[in-house]
Amino acid sequence: MKIVNNGTGENALDGYNRIDEFDRETTEKLRGHYKEILQLIGEDVSREGLEKTPERVAKAMQFLTQGYGLDPQKILESAKFKEKYQQMVIVKDIELYSMCEHHMLPFLGKAHIAYIPNGYITGLSKIARVAEAFARRLQVQERLTVQIRDCIQETLNPLGVAVVIEASHLCMVMRGIQKQHSVTTTSAFTGEFLKNLNTREEFIHLIGKELH
Repeated sequence: MKIVNNGTGENALDGYNRIDEFDRETTEKLRGHYKEILQLIGEDVSREGLEKTPERVAKAMQFLTQGYGLDPQKILESAKFKEKYQQMVIVKDIELYSMCEHHMLPFLGKAHIAYIPNGYITGLSKIARVAEAFARRLQVQERLTVQIRDCIQETLNPLGVAVVIEASHLCMVMRGIQKQHSVTTTSAFTGEFLKNLNTREEFIHLIGKELH
């Protein structure tokens, strides 16, 4: 995805024109499949409102699953620095959007991530990018939580990692049991967060959450 300066061009918005770049072959194949899906559910794909929908959905799906093309470990290593700091580092309230692999419906919420450095730290934005890289795939919340934890632990080798995710799943809200206000909370810990109750309680206090 790109946003490029386009001056005052015809399609410019506040001096910028957004250019989305997608793999043409993948887009065309997906477009064909989505067109067929619309026909199978009884829609008229030739009507004005749906004429370009298969292509739009093809591009949207590539954006929503772009995490398959990202390497979370390399994201952390791109900003890995030696540092003697050995207190808790927390990045909280990270907005998270993912797709349930069972029904391919979204689930969304927030992630709270902490680690205790052991000789190395990483750029704060990289923590959020790691969460994004794993979230932009077909997922289950439980696996997503563990993948984030393990990536940070294996790449930085900290004294401990803590990950908590709270999310609402549209597969529970829009279909099935249809419980609109349900929230799912998952957690995963390593090292000091697993062994030391006081450390874990400090993390929960610092993220400022009464967890569901």
